[in-house]
Amino acid sequence: MPEAALHRVAVTGLGVTAPGVESANDLFTRLLAGESFIRLFRHPHAASPLEIPAVHCHDFDALAAVGRVQATTMDRFSHLGATAAYRAWADAGLNPDGMGGDERCGISWGTGVGGTMTFEQGYRDIMMTGRDRVPPLSVVLAMNNACASHVAIRLGLGSACTTYSVACASSAVAVGDAFTRIRSGQDKIVIAGGSEAPLSEAVIRAWDAMRVLAPGNEETAPMACRPFHARRQGLVLGEGGAALVLEEWGHAKARGARILAELVGYGSSCDNVHLVKPDAKGQVRAIRAALAQGGIALQDVGYVNAHGTATREGDPAEIAALREVFAAGAERLPVSATKSAHGHLLGATGAIEALIAVQSLVHKAIPHTQHLEAPSEDCLGVDHVLGSARQAPDLRVALSNSFAFGGSNAVLAFCAAD
Repeated sequence: MPEAALHRVAVTGLGVTAPGVESANDLFTRLLAGESFIRLFRHPHAASPLEIPAVHCHDFDALAAVGRVQATTMDRFSHLGATAAYRAWADAGLNPDGMGGDERCGISWGTGVGGTMTFEQGYRDIMMTGRDRVPPLSVVLAMNNACASHVAIRLGLGSACTTYSVACASSAVAVGDAFTRIRSGQDKIVIAGGSEAPLSEAVIRAWDAMRVLAPGNEETAPMACRPFHARRQGLVLGEGGAALVLEEWGHAKARGARILAELVGYGSSCDNVHLVKPDAKGQVRAIRAALAQGGIALQDVGYVNAHGTATREGDPAEIAALREVFAAGAERLPVSATKSAHGHLLGATGAIEALIAVQSLVHKAIPHTQHLEAPSEDCLGVDHVLGSARQAPDLRVALSNSFAFGGSNAVLAFCAAD
């Protein structure tokens, strides 16, 4: 049988949930200005004092965002995620009443820990208050696919409603899945993204037990995440959500949609080496796969939004992978890690960084890695964007890297729409 024609994939909408942020443009403007969203977070219900640098959506009003009725049947990770999805839908100029069950409109979502707030509340109800039962909706609040299901129901999305849980690559894989569905002709519109609410006591203490959380106090917390720095001390947890509306190019054009960028490549791989120690060779395979699928020449890549978690093992592995792929051209390759400002949203981090990569193409500007004066010796060899944001009038191609525990890697390649 003849091979089916492949379809171009447009990005037509962006939505994000972050502290004090109403839109993707707002987020990007604040990144360019060098604003950090990281603050000292004091857990309000911990059994013993618990303070860490974190990104907490302290001003987020779930009732206002998703409505009272829907909010009562959602965990916090769904509140944050659905809000981002609805904002992306509106940004794309799509029917606010939804698609009426259209079988070629769907959703692909990612989360690493899902409804951890519901699980923790259930534990407190039983173990700390002596109750013998939890709320009857606990299962449907906590399940990992709850956010995607809520969005699909509200917007009438009749195609596949999928949720990926691939640790820190979850939402990047979700975006990649959405890209594949549209490219193959299965779908015409897919909301792709992820959400996370990891600031429960159990999740914080679990990460702390691994000795990978950056320390900090009231004064130093905003500077706690320092990717590629010689004195980097670990990652900073963040909560939030991000979503992209992906659309078949011809469909977007026919309805007069504003096209922000084109998603042209998706590469994935498994290190198959270690559960928590990253391996550059596996990352190389994912980067090369994304470039190959997009037909992108090395010299055309003008920005890489790095995974850059500010961990001792992760940062040099990623730089080594970029040096391997781009060879002599790596020294001219602009690289920055925006986790230095928005923290690590675990399963949602791939989506927010993909959104930032798209915004860099739209605004022809590259955010810098905050709090990085000079990279450590094991992170040399690329053009780190230091000190302040950089104007990039000729920017045409941007990559977004997501590398996860378990050795799962996902790389997204975007091209400018103009």
